[in-house]
Amino acid sequence: MAASQGDPAAILDPKDYAVVWIAPLEIEAKAALYMLDEQHQGRFAVDHGDEYVFHAGSMCGHNVVIATFPAGQEYGTGSAAALASQILKCFPHHWFGLLVGVAAGLPDLSCSPPRDIRLGDVLVSLPEGERAGIIAYELGKETDDGFQPLRYGHPLVRSAIGRIKLQAPNDAAIFLPYYETIRNKEHATGTFADPGQDRDRFYSTTTENRPGVALERARRPNTARTRVRYGPIGSGEKLLKNAQRRNELRDEYGVIGLEMEAAGTMNRIPVGVIRGCATMATSRKIRSGNRTRRRWRLPMRKPC
Repeated sequence: MAASQGDPAAILDPKDYAVVWIAPLEIEAKAALYMLDEQHQGRFAVDHGDEYVFHAGSMCGHNVVIATFPAGQEYGTGSAAALASQILKCFPHHWFGLLVGVAAGLPDLSCSPPRDIRLGDVLVSLPEGERAGIIAYELGKETDDGFQPLRYGHPLVRSAIGRIKLQAPNDAAIFLPYYETIRNKEHATGTFADPGQDRDRFYSTTTENRPGVALERARRPNTARTRVRYGPIGSGEKLLKNAQRRNELRDEYGVIGLEMEAAGTMNRIPVGVIRGCATMATSRKIRSGNRTRRRWRLPMRKPC
């Protein structure tokens, strides 16, 4: 039975946990643990050979399992699929999953209104019209119209996230209290402090060998730095380095960001994909301070 006090060696009952928060990387799991309202003492029974890590707690009235990779495991769609399979085995009664981490944003300042995605924005996978919520850009089939990537979605996920979007069309202010509680919390390489807007530079996309120019964008007020963006998210095993291909995904499928785990998870269990924008998917990758931005983005996405 779920409990916040008691013997740390006590065996927890998987039937008590209906929500699974998938945080693949160690730093993502650390942020998730800080976001819990309460951590449950005890552990889940595991079989010989089970290597994934599960933490238990409660959040917003729900009992939650935080699932993460073992230390040192490489991430990608294959690893995410293996973790999802383990979740199915260990928590057969779960009804909803959340895949939470970071992504590379795909802004589009040429459309109307401009899709002004910035570092720190929250990207939420949600279908738009006939566009699916997750675009697996490495998987698909060749057609007369060219390569068509696989597309994933689930009615339960669409319904839940669509309801949240209706209830909170402008929820930038809700992030600050959560951020204040965690900004000075420590992890393996520092804290979750905000690196500041001065590091948020966006470059136009030209070609791989001709980096674009930095584009001027008005600063956001500190009280409304973080915006929530809903739309399709691209997912693949490898980092997509081809600028033309990234632009095609953005223009043809409305992709708002790119990441490396959702495609491996969605064909196993239904998950809502929530990603913090930690870098920009432009031909001129922003490398300076990327780890700092990754750390800051994690506490801003408490999925209540």
